Amino acid sequence: MKRQVTTLIGRCYAGLDVADLRDEVLRRLRRIMSVDAAFFGTVDPQTLLFTSAVAEEPLGAATPLFLDNEYGRGDVNKFAALAEAADPVGSLDRATRGQRPDSARYREVMSPLGLGDELRAVLISGRQCWGAICLHREDAEHSFDDREVDVIRRIAPHVAEGLRRAVTLGPFRTSAENTAAAGAPGIILLDRDLALMSISPEAAQWLAEIDEADWPSGSELPMAVYAAAARLARLEQGRSAATGGHDPAAQPRRAVALHARVPAGRRARAADRHRHRAHPGGPAQLAAAQRVRAHQRAVPGGRAGHQGAFHPPDRRGTAHLG
Repeated sequence: MKRQVTTLIGRCYAGLDVADLRDEVLRRLRRIMSVDAAFFGTVDPQTLLFTSAVAEEPLGAATPLFLDNEYGRGDVNKFAALAEAADPVGSLDRATRGQRPDSARYREVMSPLGLGDELRAVLISGRQCWGAICLHREDAEHSFDDREVDVIRRIAPHVAEGLRRAVTLGPFRTSAENTAAAGAPGIILLDRDLALMSISPEAAQWLAEIDEADWPSGSELPMAVYAAAARLARLEQGRSAATGGHDPAAQPRRAVALHARVPAGRRARAADRHRHRAHPGGPAQLAAAQRVRAHQRAVPGGRAGHQGAFHPPDRRGTAHLG
């Protein structure tokens, strides 16, 4: 097992892009321990909002429930809490002392999916969090043991460094010439269940900047948009507070900014609709260097593909995707 762990760590420094590193880590982890389902997401170091994610089945269909739990509910082993903790790794069974129903996430999301213990870790490099991983077991007595927790604790900083390099140092591809020339904002309108209601042609062009790997399985929009919407809903309901500042020293050469706002005149129905305005972000708005790769993917009115980073929401619930 030690050799397998060492090999996995070595692959973190092989210059892989985010998607390849993600696949490599999850594939090699399954050679070391039993994993029935896995979640692997990248986050903006400044806000800890997800910028991309892969959620294996049956997790993908429950993405809105997991986001609601992560951003709006009190629970054990929240990713934001792990990022501030002395130990960035934690299992559900240890946090609840074997009483899984004490966790709202287990009661309302995992148990109905037939899942039991989970092992969560945030991926920290250079005192910044670049991602999060969550491994799941079927709902049985078999928990993640101390040896398996130690494996995740050992590889986590190396996976984080691999993500940091992939995000900040990876090859860069410029955006479509017509989008760059126009520089026009785009609008995406969602209902309160985060279902797509409409999308402008400009928004479709900007979505073409977002990497195909950043779309949850079967979803119409990337994780970054859903995360901003979930955050806005909680801010509008007064259940969440804006977080952190930004680091102007870490600036990509080009990025996309995403804002989440309730349509004018409809704040009384804040939970019903959320409007997202995507536009080119200037250097002062950007927090982390991102690698942009264009991939074709059909979406209403355009193509899709990119990786981005969120900037802290302002008092109106604005978040930036860069």
